[in-house]
Amino acid sequence: MKDIPLYEVTKVTNLRDVIKTRVREFPGNPVFLHKPGKSTEYVPVTTEQYDHDIDCLGTAFMSKLSKGARIAILSETRYEWYVTYLATTNGTGCVVPIDKELHTEEIVNCLNRAHADMVVFSSSKLDTVNDFYGKVGSIKYYVSMDDTDDDRFINYSDLIKEGEKLLSEGDKTFTEADIDPEEMTILLFTSGTTARSKAVMLCQRNICKNLMAMFSMLYIDRNDMFFSVLPLHHTYECTCGFLGQVYRGTTIAICSGLRYITSEIKEAKPTCILMVPVMLEMFYKKIMKNITSDPKKAKKFNTGRKLSKFLLKFGIDVRKKLFAQIHEVFGGRMRLIILGGAPVKPEALEFFQDMGFICVQGYGLTECAPILALNRDVDFENKAAGLPLPGVDVKILDPDSDGIGEFIAKGDNVFMGYYEDPVATAQALDTDGYYHTGDLGYIDENGFCIITGRKKNVIIAANGKNVFPEEIEYLLSLDDRVAESVVSGEHDENKDDIMIVATIFPDMEIIEQELGADASDEQILKLLEDVVDNVNDSLPIYKKIKKTVLRKEEFEKNTSKKIKRY
Repeated sequence: MKDIPLYEVTKVTNLRDVIKTRVREFPGNPVFLHKPGKSTEYVPVTTEQYDHDIDCLGTAFMSKLSKGARIAILSETRYEWYVTYLATTNGTGCVVPIDKELHTEEIVNCLNRAHADMVVFSSSKLDTVNDFYGKVGSIKYYVSMDDTDDDRFINYSDLIKEGEKLLSEGDKTFTEADIDPEEMTILLFTSGTTARSKAVMLCQRNICKNLMAMFSMLYIDRNDMFFSVLPLHHTYECTCGFLGQVYRGTTIAICSGLRYITSEIKEAKPTCILMVPVMLEMFYKKIMKNITSDPKKAKKFNTGRKLSKFLLKFGIDVRKKLFAQIHEVFGGRMRLIILGGAPVKPEALEFFQDMGFICVQGYGLTECAPILALNRDVDFENKAAGLPLPGVDVKILDPDSDGIGEFIAKGDNVFMGYYEDPVATAQALDTDGYYHTGDLGYIDENGFCIITGRKKNVIIAANGKNVFPEEIEYLLSLDDRVAESVVSGEHDENKDDIMIVATIFPDMEIIEQELGADASDEQILKLLEDVVDNVNDSLPIYKKIKKTVLRKEEFEKNTSKKIKRY
């Protein structure tokens, strides 16, 4: 194991510390670039303005609600979301971020389960709010982020003015409110792919310990520009892309939506970004398609890649110059790409690393606030989820003969339990305080966590051997003709055994290039069976795919874009 010193970080004990430390350490530095209203240009928000707005809104909240109130946020990523979050946690009570893509019935379920006292929403969710208005008995106030004459709602802007007036009159109920770092102040609903969502209770100790540990492993500072593209209700973006950037003094450029990524990334010229693997692979495929479309261009690119690797051995880095066009795709200044949420193809990581980007993946769960393991910018392994965070004890429970078992973890970042669900809490947290992740894998000789699959997805063959669907799905994904796949087990009556089945949704653009636009289902299936045969060549007998099924539409996914397996 390499002994590489950790980066020095500022100690924080609660989220008020996070913003007040920033005001003290990075005065004047813009905390956000956003496009308010119908603005087409990015407008900066200073740290001082953000801090002021938090105090104003928090003071107004406390003039209407008792301390400990539950405030839900239902909105796309925008400046008011960021203000509402800290105006709640920093003195008022408990914030409940809601996934804006949920159906109305699911939103009502979350609000009822959280016993929400207030919901703060954007005009984009007005129809949804109208659908559930008056149906959640605990809600006392509805706050619109956008000014409205509807007397059912309070305008966010009016609350800011009200709080500002109260502060000028000496009201300190919010600014001097006690913050207990062990109290539940964040309630998050997981986006489970196979079961009813769980309500995860987090305290500010969980978040602050995660921030300090994470940034001791991966260097980001006030000179960085972070590009925010992932939904804020998810703890991955919220902790790492919002609270972490406020903590480190970074400026956050807010992307207006997925369809604006290409243009706004060039406009903002960020240096850092959080992605999910599907986004990175989208960029990868687009770039590779452009390169391979012209044999001369492909030859030139491959020569340049070999040359840059050779020069790096002598400490000469010409990657930004050699691959300038690829860097321009990301705005020209991008240096750090962090991946999470699902496994990443190692060749995609290596490609972007060869182009001159620091490109690493991490491993987290909502219950761990969220980061559990992370590859470092100075110590990484592309096939691994990462190294355990400092201060977190990660172990393998009941390893088999191959060293594979369930990851369990204990540390200050591990959640308090599931809200009003003692049974699920007892199943997830053992008596020694270890959280049972449900993820299977092993820890290699260098301390890296290697994930092989989910415990609930494991297929057990007749010989007692474990088959990890994710492992086979990954091998299938290496073939360009496979867009998505799900591997499952079916009972084979002829052999009284489990038969491994691969259901594949093909990449029709690639298929049509190979077979033509009028290819029959039989022809496509035969091509996919050839793909399966190639994968089977690398698998032991008990893991081999025995049946291939053609799927003609994408798999259903949850709002985190993970396939619903059942």
